[in-house]
Amino acid sequence: MQRHRNRDRAVPKEPHRRRRYRARGRTLAGALAAVGLAAFAPWPSQATPPGDRTVTATLFEWKYADVARACTGQLGPAGYGYVEVSPASEHVQGDQWWTSYQPVSYKIAGRLGDRDAFAAMIRSCHTAGVKVIADAVVNHMSAGSGTGTGGTRYTKYNYPGYYQDQDFHGCRKPISDYTDRGDVQNCELVGLADLDTGSDYVRTTIAKYLDDLRSLGVDGFRIDAAKHIAATDLAAVKGKMKDPGYWVQEVVYGAGEAVQPDEYTGTGDVDEFRYGTHLKSAFRSGNLAQLKSVADGKLGGDRARTFVDNWDTERNGSTLTYKDGAAYTLANVFMLASPYGSPNVYSGYEWTDKDAGPPASGAAGWTDEHAKREITGMVGFRNAVGAAELNNWWDNGGSAIAFGRGSAGFVAINSGDGAVSRTFATSLPAGTYCDVVAADPAACDGHTVTVGQDGSAQLTVPGHSAVALHITR
Repeated sequence: MQRHRNRDRAVPKEPHRRRRYRARGRTLAGALAAVGLAAFAPWPSQATPPGDRTVTATLFEWKYADVARACTGQLGPAGYGYVEVSPASEHVQGDQWWTSYQPVSYKIAGRLGDRDAFAAMIRSCHTAGVKVIADAVVNHMSAGSGTGTGGTRYTKYNYPGYYQDQDFHGCRKPISDYTDRGDVQNCELVGLADLDTGSDYVRTTIAKYLDDLRSLGVDGFRIDAAKHIAATDLAAVKGKMKDPGYWVQEVVYGAGEAVQPDEYTGTGDVDEFRYGTHLKSAFRSGNLAQLKSVADGKLGGDRARTFVDNWDTERNGSTLTYKDGAAYTLANVFMLASPYGSPNVYSGYEWTDKDAGPPASGAAGWTDEHAKREITGMVGFRNAVGAAELNNWWDNGGSAIAFGRGSAGFVAINSGDGAVSRTFATSLPAGTYCDVVAADPAACDGHTVTVGQDGSAQLTVPGHSAVALHITR
């Protein structure tokens, strides 16, 4: 995971239990550019997750056995193409969620499940047509000493079988200056032992770990704290792998900072944090009309992974969260309907204590956003419209918008209190369609909309709701 730059994160009181933030780098000055990337990276980056079903569901801190069941019963049937799972590595002990992000070895021996559970999950997900993205924590190790969740005894800078003192950067103080590339990429993210990814040994060790996960069937990786690893280092790691698969990298944007997200597009997609911030601004202000320009000032849509929130942003307040209710759901509807980027639906758990770990399997408290009718209906919408262009944009200058996706889909979103009723122009073929936001997945149940021969549709969109139509329903 990652926070809006480490300085935005809430730091656990005990240094040895701090979240797994990172810091990394080489003093590449601004000349990092695209210079060395081509030389290091024999594998082309993916524009979006490969395949026809490109929506990802992140099941944050779900046990691997529970993810397997979700793939079979929820994600596969809903049409998700990918599931992202929390880190598969041995980590420091503790109940807090962030302990998963302090690895002490690359054995799969954490609280979410062992190697057998991880491999079984991948088999189940693949059978359900869902590919697996593993969250890979390779910027750092732990911040203290102890015994890991798999029995490994470790001390900071000494992790038996993997790393010793010489394998870490020499800057052994917390990152303090985000305008200094060396500070961001060589010093320690809130006290976490920062791996020297400029070292051939470290690069080889990381590549072997990722290759091992690939051998179990993992289809791709989310590279945690990529901002704190020099882009050339990541390219070198990727170049050492047998077949790296799909990569998406966590690079939090910061105005005026030395390290910027577009430096990493040569090694894979990049999580676009400005997207979630933009959605929060639009839905909190009631001015959805600004979303017409949602792609402006961000990464190109062919390299951006979009999300409404994640575990870091929901805790630091930079995005909407499940606590925003209908606005949060509508923001996800918009993300899945919009052509910009590759969407990632976040599904975590309820919390009041920002450090609190997840509830027990099957217990109350999981948000299950990935399985909500409105969201699963829009996953089907996304699959139906594919890469169709945005057209027929309409807005009322404030809380209501509507737009089409070529001749394959049309959506209207109303974040206001009152209903919006009007005749909309669409490019859909004439016929009767299910409103996939309101309808049960198995039947329209009376939630139908008729599109005339001229493409017009008379819609009433209730307050704090949406209507979505697509050609496969």
